[in-house]
Amino acid sequence: MTNKKPNILLFGIDSLRRDHMSAYGYSRLTTPHLDKIAAEGVLYEKHFSPGIPTTPAYASMLTGMDVFGTDVVALRHEGPLGSHVKTLPELLAENGYNTSCVGFSGNPSSRGFQTYLDYESWVPDESGRTPKAQNLNDVAIPELERLAAEDKPFLLFMRHMDPHSPYLPPAPFERMFYGKDEKDPANDSMEPVYNFKPFADFLKSWIPEGVTDEAYVGAQYDGAIAYMDACIQGIFEKLNALGLEEETLVVITSDHGETLYEHDCYFDHHGLYDCTLVVPLIIKFPGRLPVGKRAQDVSVISDIMPTLLQLIGIDSDISFDGRSLLEPVASEDSERISELYLTECTWMRKHGWRTPEWKLIRSLEPDFHFKPEVELYNLIQDPEENNNVAELQPEVVGLLTKRMEDHIAKREAQTGRTNPIYTNLNWHGKGQTFTSSEQAYESLHIGNIIGARSLQSKEEAASK
Repeated sequence: MTNKKPNILLFGIDSLRRDHMSAYGYSRLTTPHLDKIAAEGVLYEKHFSPGIPTTPAYASMLTGMDVFGTDVVALRHEGPLGSHVKTLPELLAENGYNTSCVGFSGNPSSRGFQTYLDYESWVPDESGRTPKAQNLNDVAIPELERLAAEDKPFLLFMRHMDPHSPYLPPAPFERMFYGKDEKDPANDSMEPVYNFKPFADFLKSWIPEGVTDEAYVGAQYDGAIAYMDACIQGIFEKLNALGLEEETLVVITSDHGETLYEHDCYFDHHGLYDCTLVVPLIIKFPGRLPVGKRAQDVSVISDIMPTLLQLIGIDSDISFDGRSLLEPVASEDSERISELYLTECTWMRKHGWRTPEWKLIRSLEPDFHFKPEVELYNLIQDPEENNNVAELQPEVVGLLTKRMEDHIAKREAQTGRTNPIYTNLNWHGKGQTFTSSEQAYESLHIGNIIGARSLQSKEEAASK
């Protein structure tokens, strides 16, 4: 390794839940190439993204702060990322790095990169499929070559979109995990999907006409992951061919998970259930991190930036809300976290509190799934969170509510700002506070792929 600072390849894989990766024990071999990277580095078994979805999650990842620290809690965050925080690319640029971002232009959480490059990650091609990861490679690999030719270390951040709907992997991945008849007239499992008015038009715009089996759509999600995994291997091969493998820190993670057919939140990522909170974290750094380590402690998305800075030897003097994960790798005696404050402003405004045993979810506005205002799940007895026991366990609801409110008060006092879940009231862009689930159900709607794309890109601002 030269005297130059290490390079960083940061893979931010949108909507990738860790329990659908073979590296994490999934029964389908979805990620053989990423599994190899995990075997060469450290895999974090219990990594969470507690503030969903995309915008607040990436704000946390790229600043090392929680939602109180970033003041970002909503997908449709209004205004820029606050000047009170410094982003990872801004800090690295101050320390002599070139910084490039692929696939995340126009979002307030991507502030500070020197170069922004985009690729087609939504609209299908003439085959009716979307080769998202290859489209990314077509942009990212030349950029990797350009950065490698410079006499400076670099950060290359790539936002893969394959596990994000629409799930349209090209052949042969679209049938890699499905061998039945997806249009079986005797199967009616897609009926509730097509009857859910807010999403029906969007889902019908990309799910092939006549599909009746929800398992087929779930298999497309897994096929998209496997396709992406194969394409990502091309990036690793290029890194090796450039002679940079030994001096490059590789990070593989996600902003949030995905709901497939769980909890009536079809093929999206809303609801504070674990399927949206569980995300991967794999870090490989030859010679600096253990090989084949599987870290058991709970980690969160705000831990990523302080960990990377410690690994590359930059002291920022920033008081991060997250912590460096190097100590848990090295020692079993380091400080641990076990309870998490949860927030969501995607299609519902909710917050909650998660312990190893319990999950509390409290609605701040009526939601469009007509769910109860308070939900409580025993994660040991009911890990899939299907049995709401809030009415049976009022004392647990009270205890967890107090813990949550105490945490909110503490963080508000530390930051001098009100919890953003209370102040980002136009989280849905409708300029109103919902007073009933019926109102929410009738107001929220995704019409098609273009409409979905505009929710998290600069096109939304341009259209106003």
